[in-house]
Amino acid sequence: MTKKHPQPLLPRGWLALGLLAGAALLLVLTIYRAHASAPPAAAPGPLLVREGNRLVVPVGSALRERLRVETVGDEASAHEVALPATVEADPARTANIVPPLTGKLVELKVRLGDTVRRGQLLATIASPDLAQAVADAQKARDALDLAQRALVRARGVNEAGSNAAKDVEAAQSAVAQQAAELQRSEMRLRTLGADGSGVSSGRGAQVLNITAPMAGTVTALNAAAGANLNDANAVLMTVSNLDAVWVTVNVPENLVSAVAPGQNAVVTLAAYPGRSFSGKVAFVSAVLDADSRRARARIVFANPEGLFKPNMYATAVLGVPQARQPQVPASALLMNNDSVSVFVEAAPWTFVRRAVEPGREDGDSVRIRNGLAAGERVVVRGGVLLND
Repeated sequence: MTKKHPQPLLPRGWLALGLLAGAALLLVLTIYRAHASAPPAAAPGPLLVREGNRLVVPVGSALRERLRVETVGDEASAHEVALPATVEADPARTANIVPPLTGKLVELKVRLGDTVRRGQLLATIASPDLAQAVADAQKARDALDLAQRALVRARGVNEAGSNAAKDVEAAQSAVAQQAAELQRSEMRLRTLGADGSGVSSGRGAQVLNITAPMAGTVTALNAAAGANLNDANAVLMTVSNLDAVWVTVNVPENLVSAVAPGQNAVVTLAAYPGRSFSGKVAFVSAVLDADSRRARARIVFANPEGLFKPNMYATAVLGVPQARQPQVPASALLMNNDSVSVFVEAAPWTFVRRAVEPGREDGDSVRIRNGLAAGERVVVRGGVLLND
C-alpha cells in the first residue's frame, strides 16, 4: 500500500498579498471603463479676440482677472523739483570786524568758534593813529577852555569901558572855532570806537578796545596776537548770529518764473539722513548769476539747536505749480518701437491701442500732454498681456 505525502500549504502572508493584487486589478479596470464611457471635455475658449483694431477679452477669459482698468484723472498738483542748495549765514545778522586804523594787534580775547555777547571785548589794538586822535581831542578841549576864559575877560573889560566891541566878537569867534574843533576830534574818536571805555591804558600806551557789535559766533578769524595790521580795510574777524540762517537754492533759468516768495519747500541735509525741514521761500533774487545762469532763492530757518551750519550742502524740494493735465499711473504706459501707447477701453472689456505723449513724472504718476482726456478709462495693470 503506497503512502500518500501531504501537499505543502502556502503561507498566510502570500495568500493575503494575492487577494490585494486581485482587488487592485479590479479597481483599475472599473476606473478605466468609467473614463472610457465619459464624454470628452470641452476645449477652453480664447483668451483674446481681435476685431479689427479692437481687442476683446471674452467672458471666461483668464485675462479678466489679470487686467485692471482705471479712469484717467485730471490733476493740477504741483510738480516737485529737487535743487541743490547751501546753508548760509544771514547777511543781516553777520558783522565783519574791520580795524578802524592800522597798528599792532596787542591781544585776542576770543577764538574761532567762540560764542560772544553784544559789547564783549574781542581784541585790543595799539596804534600811533589812535594816540594822535586822542591827543587832538585833548588839545581841542584845552583850546576851547582857554578861548572861553578869554571871552569872559574880554566881556569884563568891555563892560568897564576899556575894550572895544570888536575884541569881544573876536573872542566869541575863537570860542566857536575851538568848539567845532573839539566836536570834530571827538567825532573822530567815536568813529574809531575809542570814545569813553573804548580807550584803555596798557603797558604804558593807550590801546583801542574792539568789542562785539552783536551777539553771535566767531565764524572767521584772520589774524593772531602780535600781528601788524597794515591794511585798514582787511577783515580782522567775523561774528555771525546763527539763531536764524538761510538755505540758498540755485534755481535754473527755466524755473525762475515758477518760484516765488511764500512757496513751500522741503530741505534735507546730508548731515542728518532721514530728517527733513519744511520752510517757505522768503526771497528770489532779481538778477541771475552770470556764470551759472541761475537765480538764488532763499529759505529762512530758525536754528535754535545749531543744526544748520554755514557752508553745509543741502537739497531743496520745491513744489512747482502745474496746469491741469490728464495723469495715469506709470504702469499704464507701454513702449511700442519708438512710441509710447496705452490701451483705452472703447467698450466693456474691449480695448484700443492709442499713442500718447507723456510729460513729467509726479511720483508714480505721469502727466499726458497729448492723446488722452480726463474721464477715459485705460488699462493700468496687465496691459503687457494685450501688447503684440
